[in-house]
Amino acid sequence: MKKWKVVVTDWEYADLRYEEEIFDKEPIELIPMQCRTEEEVIAACRDADGLINQYAPLSRRVIEQLENCKVITRYGVGVNTVDLLAATEKGICVANVPDYCLDEVADHALALLLSWTRKITVANQAVKNGVWDFKVTQPIHRLRGKVLGLVGFGKIPQSLQLKTAPLGLQAIAYDPFFPEELAAQRGVELVSLEELCRRADIISVHAPLTDETKGLLGAEQFEWMKDSALIINTSRGPVIDENALLSALQTGRIAGAALDVVEYEPIQPDNPLLTMENVILTPHVAWYSEQAAAEMRAKAALGVVDVLIHGEYPKYLVNKEVEARIRLQQFQTEQAYGALAR
Repeated sequence: MKKWKVVVTDWEYADLRYEEEIFDKEPIELIPMQCRTEEEVIAACRDADGLINQYAPLSRRVIEQLENCKVITRYGVGVNTVDLLAATEKGICVANVPDYCLDEVADHALALLLSWTRKITVANQAVKNGVWDFKVTQPIHRLRGKVLGLVGFGKIPQSLQLKTAPLGLQAIAYDPFFPEELAAQRGVELVSLEELCRRADIISVHAPLTDETKGLLGAEQFEWMKDSALIINTSRGPVIDENALLSALQTGRIAGAALDVVEYEPIQPDNPLLTMENVILTPHVAWYSEQAAAEMRAKAALGVVDVLIHGEYPKYLVNKEVEARIRLQQFQTEQAYGALAR
């Protein structure tokens, strides 16, 4: 029986036990690598049948030199490391894992929201510095009755909206692709980006990073916002123009920011965000729980199995245009994914 070669281009985990658990049941040889450059990816993956990718660049130059590759899966939601057009032209399925951390990211956005509005980090640091005085947190305003603006209304912001509704927040959303009637059923008003910026007291960003969303929130959008506004970002740093954000924070155009992601990661030591008292920062951790990490890695491996072993389009196929170039069965092995509840 043919042994398929699958390369993990790069990874930052203690081991690959979840991937191995999936592949050990199949005629698949797993090759772990730590590629950083295009040249390293080409050398390691030229004859691979499938790839699992984290951060290593899968550019057009790389993809055009993949001789046998049929499927690329990515750890996580974003696919910005992969040239999707090149993969489609080459007949390679690209899959992600869009549903592994829905609660985690929504919970993290809520935690940032509550921490900033209740001045948790300010109060914590004051007490540790020997100051026991509520006045260091002034002013704090009541949360109930505030307007939460959701930039994007996919599954994560939908979850956040459900979690914040009992707190008395009224949600509005900007998402040009979401059906208005479905939003209305959820009690959420769809509005333009300008109206969202003007009305929202708290803006939570949940848009994927694409050519269209890069810099979606820039100088013009910050000019529309209330000077009391808080902006939260748990999606991708470049969705916000960071220079425009810095200017808005430094001039008091907006009140504060709570960021799990920044434009360049890891954050550079001279980034002014690090010295701002009206900014909360976390290190791109919103996605993380032990359960979410295990689910993500197993599902990335299953996407490879879908194609190589079952001859199916992967469950989470991103470049659906590839269906016009290669003929596989429609996905149907749902039971393998259902077994991942941990």
